[in-house]
Amino acid sequence: MTQNPTQETDASAAPVLAERRGGVLFLTLNRPDRLNAWTDELEDRYFALLDEAEADPEVRAIVVTGAGRGFCAGADMDNLALIANTDEGPNVARPRPRAHPLTIRKPLIAAINGAAAGLGLVEALYCDIRFATPEAKLTTSFARRGLIAEYGIAWILPRLVGPSRALDLLLSGRVVQGEEARAMGLVDRIVDADGLLDAAVEYATELATLCSPTSMSIIKRQVQRALDADFAQAVAEADRLLVESLGRPDAAEGLASYMERRAPAFAPADLESVPRGAE
Repeated sequence: MTQNPTQETDASAAPVLAERRGGVLFLTLNRPDRLNAWTDELEDRYFALLDEAEADPEVRAIVVTGAGRGFCAGADMDNLALIANTDEGPNVARPRPRAHPLTIRKPLIAAINGAAAGLGLVEALYCDIRFATPEAKLTTSFARRGLIAEYGIAWILPRLVGPSRALDLLLSGRVVQGEEARAMGLVDRIVDADGLLDAAVEYATELATLCSPTSMSIIKRQVQRALDADFAQAVAEADRLLVESLGRPDAAEGLASYMERRAPAFAPADLESVPRGAE
């Protein structure tokens, strides 16, 4: 994949790198010497870049990966050691909740290029779609550190893989690699390491080019809400949203582009009409 210059002024030192590739924003967690272990600085930068992408009408999809050999090895162990040796406990008052990526109304795709452990796995699960290599190593790891199922993973995992598989992963903290992860629904696509980023960006580019940004943001919200609704509620909401969508220019453009056998020219997302997901 052709590497374009990143937009950061001092990219090599930034905890997260940002690069525009057409309508796709490509983000790289950038602490390769620590397997991109999570710190407050990395979190603040990552979440700020997500917010900038949300506000930028030219960005229609986001891909996130890790620099070097890993996606994210979890919370930085030095930080955990400091917390464990104080009486104050972790700082839960954060500028944005850890689940902030769930509020982003544009497609968020994870390209899991190596280890995704603990909090690193949680952040991958906050993404909408997950690509991974066959060698990727995914683990909850919390029980093996004397911790609990953190940051909503006890809610997310059963919805992805079912209750018993979720308990297997959470209780054992065992490592799951690419093909097993795909078979249980933990990841969606398996791609060899040398093609992983190309595949994730190609998929994101297809979304950015062929799909209505407003439709995608509404669909994300529908799926989130439907997880806690019964079928009748989901259908009623879909009926209401369908009427609204038929009155938007995107519906006319979608039909016209199909009939004329051309790529659609959808407007940027109308985010004013789509509430953010629950944090």
